[in-house]
Amino acid sequence: MVAPAANPTAPAAINACFFRFRLGWERRIFNCISTVLSRSLTVRSLDHIRACETWGMTGRIAWITVAPVKGMALEQRHAVELEPYGVLENRRFHVIGAGGRLMNGKQLGELQQIVVSWDEAGSILTFRFPDGTVAEGTVELGATVTTNFFGREVEGRLAVGPWSGALTSFVGRELRLVQCVEAGAGVDRGPAAVSILSSGSLEAMREAAGISEPIDPRRFRMLFGVEGVGPHEEDEWIGSHIRVGEAVVAVRGNVGRCIVTSRHPETGVRNLPTLDVLAEYRGNVETTERLPFGVWGAVAKPGVVHLGDPVHA
Repeated sequence: MVAPAANPTAPAAINACFFRFRLGWERRIFNCISTVLSRSLTVRSLDHIRACETWGMTGRIAWITVAPVKGMALEQRHAVELEPYGVLENRRFHVIGAGGRLMNGKQLGELQQIVVSWDEAGSILTFRFPDGTVAEGTVELGATVTTNFFGREVEGRLAVGPWSGALTSFVGRELRLVQCVEAGAGVDRGPAAVSILSSGSLEAMREAAGISEPIDPRRFRMLFGVEGVGPHEEDEWIGSHIRVGEAVVAVRGNVGRCIVTSRHPETGVRNLPTLDVLAEYRGNVETTERLPFGVWGAVAKPGVVHLGDPVHA
């Protein structure tokens, strides 16, 4: 709440209220009259009225990132549409190696150097490699394959085109590109269509790591970042519903971290011992997964989410 504005005369205060009434502010006139009576004819400023409209707001969306190909460079977004399965373009593809094993930044940090552009409507996929090489084309689907996602079987189809050959040349081992048959199936936790991390938690990790520069949130590859909340305040949302822009998310649990977070988000080189830092200052917290940093959830109500949208817990 903001401080009261300077006291106007009673007629001026009442005239202001009736002016708002004529503009269609029927409900707010009662708040103005109540304020006039209880605060010696003091009315609050328009800033106060706007603040009341966002009562209960916890924070705001600070960043939105998706990865069209699991393990590759993140794409910054100004807005996304949350469907029941998450964001359509997020983790739409994944990479497999010998024997059909899932490959990502854990084994191949250099995948993060590949910038991806994916046009879902036109089925046009573009890879841009750090040496300037480009692999681009319209995706055609080949043979069906099944990939083990941490104990969960995900059905996909091989992407026919220049991408698998370009990936194999880049990393020096045979790789194949796969498109998930089911939208949203390429995220780690199945129903975990949404992941959230606060800027307050990033600052807490920076202090625990004893470094001066901010920690790049892209290390943690989360869908949404939230500013305006305290360190690890998102942990308190587990088991509840939160409103994110137009959507509602059922927060289910903590996100346990892996070695990918220790890698620079552009080079893929390990340069920050995130797991050691988490073990030191978060190793004893109550959690649904080891080394927790951020939370995950499922879409309870679809809707569009923009940068700057409020988050209501």
